[in-house]
Amino acid sequence: METTNWFLYEQAAEAEGFTCVCGIDEAGRGPLAGPVFAACVVLCPGENIEGLNDSKKLSEKKRELLFDAITARAVDYAVAMASEEEIDDLNILQATLLAMRRAFGGLHVHPDCALIDGNRAPGLPAAERTVVKGDAKSASIAAASILAKVSRDRYLYELDRQYPQYQFAKHKGYGTKLHYELLAQYGVSPVHRKSFLKNWERYR
Repeated sequence: METTNWFLYEQAAEAEGFTCVCGIDEAGRGPLAGPVFAACVVLCPGENIEGLNDSKKLSEKKRELLFDAITARAVDYAVAMASEEEIDDLNILQATLLAMRRAFGGLHVHPDCALIDGNRAPGLPAAERTVVKGDAKSASIAAASILAKVSRDRYLYELDRQYPQYQFAKHKGYGTKLHYELLAQYGVSPVHRKSFLKNWERYR
């Protein structure tokens, strides 16, 4: 972790008088296929979950273990997504914010403050605090990043079973050389983001 106090932002919100603080993050903004996922997590104040960190800095095995720890120990959590069609219709930013709103709405508790990774607030019925690179600064956001990432990876494994020719399990939908080669061979599938492939289709 990159801060000496993993709960600095949560404690700052509590010092403002907020009583229930959640963290929100997304996974899958950049890939060419599949939905974008978002997660919202409410942790017990000050509870340390060993190994918690930005999901991008963890191995897949470690993320899976932390997924189980977070879902077992969190006060509440929810994971949601916005589909490929919604990404194409709305654009990736608006679809990401939609997924965040859905995740927040999926909670059973009602946070009065949300810590959101990045610099854009989704527009929640709570006070919003954006935190750039928040998944490396806030325990709640880091936990949300792990739930979103693991949930999306699991979804891509399912897509791999449905569309084995695209090898989604290998590249997770990202624009790798292999992925573009498979697109050239098999064409665009129903789970590809058409808006992400306009230039590729024009110039290939």
